[in-house]
Amino acid sequence: MLLDYKKIDPELLPVLEQMPPLVVNRANVAKVRQALGSRKAPAVTQVLETFQSVQTAEGAVGVYIYRKSQISRQPALLWIHGGGYLFGSAEDERARMIAASLDCTVVSVDYSLAPERPFPAGLNDCLAILHWMVASAQTLNIDPDLIAIGGASAGGGMAAGLALMNRDKQGPALIMQLLIYPMIDNLHKTPSGQFENHPVWNQGTSFSAWEMYLNGTPGKAASQYAAAARATHLAGLPPAYICVGEQDLFRDEDMAYAQRLMGAGVSCELAVLPGMYHAGDMFVPNARVSRRMHAGYLAALGDAFKTRQTATSSLTASNQPTR
Repeated sequence: MLLDYKKIDPELLPVLEQMPPLVVNRANVAKVRQALGSRKAPAVTQVLETFQSVQTAEGAVGVYIYRKSQISRQPALLWIHGGGYLFGSAEDERARMIAASLDCTVVSVDYSLAPERPFPAGLNDCLAILHWMVASAQTLNIDPDLIAIGGASAGGGMAAGLALMNRDKQGPALIMQLLIYPMIDNLHKTPSGQFENHPVWNQGTSFSAWEMYLNGTPGKAASQYAAAARATHLAGLPPAYICVGEQDLFRDEDMAYAQRLMGAGVSCELAVLPGMYHAGDMFVPNARVSRRMHAGYLAALGDAFKTRQTATSSLTASNQPTR
């Protein structure tokens, strides 16, 4: 099946003329990485930025720490960059933008990439950094009770897997999972998954990326921590915010996951942006639909931080002795 490009938002169309379909496989993944790296745009959002190498049980993991200010005990977001589990960098413009917009601390993880280090290496890196954030809360000047996790595309998929793994391992409490067009289903058997010509990230490329990340094609037997759509038990997860474009390969799998979360009693807000293709908001950030997408997830994350802070403050006040 072929997607009708007339359904794409007109503001998002012109850039596609400069973007040939991405083709990636085990033979060319290194060259594609190099090509994508050479096109990396310079940082736009100005924030306080530091890099730290964190020693974990599986080796050193780099993190970029973004902050707007030095306000004490800030809420914090563990950010997982996108890139199909194969590409990308923790030096992430969206991570900078979130830190600047919400005046929070964003810890962006430079996790292990496939195919050299397939699942579960990258996810283990993220889990280790989550535990490090909690243990180092005083040094990082963050509130350990105000930590969210999130990511975009493959990063959103990894965040969904991290939420599941953290729950099952009885890890630290999380106030939110922020899933921006998450890559969560290795099967793509939904209606939106049947189109072969999605812009930016198409069906063939996605199947190839999943094969490298999963180090094979396990189908329905894929780990729920790698492909969250395979999870059968969703109760007990942190509240979620999911957004996805109407013209995204991942649209229906993301919508289905949101519905299943709500069915399991997990609070979930879902936004489907009309005419938006995968990552179109980053390619054309000033398009009206892109601004709506950004405003939505920033509001959701900001509300999660503020709601918990207000609740904590109220609880503290109620426990004060009367005079």
